[in-house]
Amino acid sequence: VDEAGGLTATIDVPQQGATGISLHDVRYEHPAVYFEMLEGARKATYDGQLNPDGTINGTFSQSGVTGSFTLHRAEAPPPTAEAVEADVPYREEEVSFANGDITLAGTLTLPEGDGPFPAVILISGSGQQNRDEALSIVPGYKPFQEIADTLTRQGIAVLRYDDRGIGGSSGDPSQASSADFADDAEAAFTYLQGRPEIDGGQIGMLGHSEGGIIEAIVAARNPDVAFLISMAGTAVSGYDTIIKQVEQLKLASGATAEQAAAAADQQRSLMDLVVAQDWTTLESVMNQMAQAQINALPDDQKAAIGDLDAYAKQQVAVQLAQLQSPWYQFFLSHDPGEDFAKVTVPVLGVYGGKDAQVDADVNTAALQAALEKAGNQDVTIIVIPTANHLFQDATTGSVQEYAQLEPHLMPEFLTTISDWLAAHVH
Repeated sequence: VDEAGGLTATIDVPQQGATGISLHDVRYEHPAVYFEMLEGARKATYDGQLNPDGTINGTFSQSGVTGSFTLHRAEAPPPTAEAVEADVPYREEEVSFANGDITLAGTLTLPEGDGPFPAVILISGSGQQNRDEALSIVPGYKPFQEIADTLTRQGIAVLRYDDRGIGGSSGDPSQASSADFADDAEAAFTYLQGRPEIDGGQIGMLGHSEGGIIEAIVAARNPDVAFLISMAGTAVSGYDTIIKQVEQLKLASGATAEQAAAAADQQRSLMDLVVAQDWTTLESVMNQMAQAQINALPDDQKAAIGDLDAYAKQQVAVQLAQLQSPWYQFFLSHDPGEDFAKVTVPVLGVYGGKDAQVDADVNTAALQAALEKAGNQDVTIIVIPTANHLFQDATTGSVQEYAQLEPHLMPEFLTTISDWLAAHVH
């Protein structure tokens, strides 16, 4: 309730990665419930009714599209990390370290005792995440916190840190690539080498998704990195990853094999223009695609959008900026397999059989081949059949499914890395 006595509220839409959207014209006149969100062409309304069991049935309307759904009261969330911190059988320390003029902030968890302890550095996937690798599209998902808790209880120190420009870390990620993030990860490694509680000969890295690319860059040039754990990390170029990803995501969403193949072919033609840096042709093709998608919308949705040409050009401009960014340009051309082909320390690769973002078949084969080229004698590659890209227990593996699943890592994943580390560190 605000100062004037009116109702205030916000809404989260996890599937779209949207949180804290302000609602307006919020009304409750028992049993009627009404609110609006957004403005202009995107304005949406919800008109519902409170039921005796506490649920709310109603109609949601936006851009000429209307649907009905039921709101249920959510269960109380589990205790926060801060709430249980006092009960953990290990030490948690706020730390910071520098990569040039960039300061990175994180949490170091240390087992009980004096050490020196083996240690793992956690490296997040693409996009900027905090030290827990929390994702807005999956409320409550904090995989790096779970990994740190699991491993530290087993006598292994864990360092996790905020990505550039997030949380307590400085720096501008918009002008950085995976190569720059590898420098950040190596700075974390150097920092741990200077800690007396850490065994400098037993510091390894665990990288999730893009983190697998980053750890391979570091280990290929730094022989002191003791081991690598690739958590759905790619072992083929970004070009190949993206095309396969488009195909797999289509299949996960229910498309036919023919439709998925057509989407992959279309993506390949776009990627070829990006590689050639033929931005004029690419912009023209993307404009045509955007116009076709908009023209296929119902008339009421097109009316709500207003200026269709301006809308299409705005969408294309945003996409072009992403394709031209330093991060994307590096990702597209870089082949992690070339780095893994220089890695001779123990490697564990863990993949999800339902992963639609990093295909298990393609990447396990490429990782195995690269490490064989290196002459690596200690390679373990495991596929967890029902795991998705976030290592949740999945049905389809689609991105849209993430928010509908338990926001936790599968026990099989945590057991896999725990058992492997128990055999490789002491």
